[in-house]
Amino acid sequence: MDRPPDDVTLTAQGLAPAGHGKVLLLACGALAHEILALIRANGWTHLDLHCLPALLHNTPKDIPDRVEQAVETYGDTYQTIFVVYADCGTGGLLQARCESLGIQMIAGPHCYSFFEGNAAFADRDEMTAFYLTDFLVRQFEAFVWHPLGLDRHPELRDMYFGNYTKLVYQAQTNDPALTDQAKICATRLSLPFERRFTGYGDLETELARR
Repeated sequence: MDRPPDDVTLTAQGLAPAGHGKVLLLACGALAHEILALIRANGWTHLDLHCLPALLHNTPKDIPDRVEQAVETYGDTYQTIFVVYADCGTGGLLQARCESLGIQMIAGPHCYSFFEGNAAFADRDEMTAFYLTDFLVRQFEAFVWHPLGLDRHPELRDMYFGNYTKLVYQAQTNDPALTDQAKICATRLSLPFERRFTGYGDLETELARR
């Protein structure tokens, strides 16, 4: 999966009609690869995955409305809908919207936190670390380099990243090629590199409860 799917419903086998499973995971497209890997590995055939565009992270104020639209579309089709977004920059608005809709969402401020485990992430208190996940390493050009204009104005690097002290690659998988790519990302941002194997963290724990 080179790019995250947008507004599609998936199972481990591919595209699925709505209502294929009993539980709909309403998720950010940036998590599609990881969620499908967990569904396959654990044989969770009762779970369907519906992805919203990963680029919504550039406009987090739009996430609650898009989530509500999807709930309205699929709410009568599934026994349960579970939102696989953390707060993701919505300032608590997504949590409030989910509560008003009577649905649950994964806990945490963002995916970097729940991949590491929310408790462990909070204990680190790394305010000056820039994080990449497997997804962001694969999509560094599309989701970091180009949107920030660094392809056109490399001098902006210091403005964006001058206060960061390191790049932390939170690896969901043990893939040497991805690690090499992450090191290149760190070099391009002029940041010291740290690789931290997190696996799927709280994401796997939460999905196992559905």
